[in-house]
Amino acid sequence: MLRTSLAVLLALTAPAIAQETGSLGPASPLLKRSVTVTSEVVRIGDLIDNAGKAAQVAIFRAPDLGTAGTVPTAQVLQAARAHALIGIDTAGISEVLVTHASRVITSKEIETRIAEAIGQRLGVSGDSQIAARLDREFRALHVEASATEPLQVTRLSLDPRSGQFDAVLEVPGSTAARHLPLRFRGKAVETVEVAALARPLARGEVIRASDVVVERRPKSETGAEASADGAPVVGMAVRRALRAGQVLRQSDLMRPELVQRNENVTLVFEVPGIMLTSRAKALETGAEGDLISVVNVQSKRTVQGTVSGPSTVTVTSMKPRVAAVASDTASRPDSRTE
Repeated sequence: MLRTSLAVLLALTAPAIAQETGSLGPASPLLKRSVTVTSEVVRIGDLIDNAGKAAQVAIFRAPDLGTAGTVPTAQVLQAARAHALIGIDTAGISEVLVTHASRVITSKEIETRIAEAIGQRLGVSGDSQIAARLDREFRALHVEASATEPLQVTRLSLDPRSGQFDAVLEVPGSTAARHLPLRFRGKAVETVEVAALARPLARGEVIRASDVVVERRPKSETGAEASADGAPVVGMAVRRALRAGQVLRQSDLMRPELVQRNENVTLVFEVPGIMLTSRAKALETGAEGDLISVVNVQSKRTVQGTVSGPSTVTVTSMKPRVAAVASDTASRPDSRTE
């Protein structure tokens, strides 16, 4: 009776003991649905979890760098069985997708690296930068994912006048790149940041912040007058009609015209303590701060005033009236009698 009780107790406590210790035995091999490899071969451990000692055994060649391929489950099981790995749980998977990871090198990366090398050779600094363009279209290059070092320019020839270059590059740590011709020809230009228009503007139209985009353009095309910043041009007006994409130059800009010729304006006459307004007609066009001539509608007299706001011209007198009176009195003969 005691022996039977012990057997029942052991049966009841065995699952709990197994849970505390982790497992009753090694986990069963389990087939993966998809895998990504970084080497030239596919190992059993890449395809099957819990493969044990057979995990490091290479059984297939990996797809080309940056590509993917499928392996039928039956072929995986056959290869594993040859290395004494059986009892694999396939989970109903019919084939395994294998992807060969890679580092992708684009034409943009190549152009950037060549431009940096040319900039260092020419000593370009400040706002100027070098932009390089390849003569021929370059398809993306796949190299080993482990080759993470920056591209290196190992040879560079440059014609400073034309900007034509001939460069040879290498990918440090890449075996695949050693077998590829990494020689490139193209043209390099010095670029600067300029303010350009995002939309067409008519003559006299005021530039808003949304009308300006800052871009890099070839220095030879922009000229010394090109604005290097969008901020100074905002609030200015254009002297002539400009198209979208056109670079803004100082000669294209002017202060906004607040008064137009033959426009009816408000004429403001100011002296210390007194301000009078009347109607007038502008004889000239003017921006804020400009001195223009206007005709007083009532007196028909032509006076000059300063444009002080939209459709407003101000005439000021800094000479106090009391001083004028005192001066006039002082010039008269003394009428007192002794």
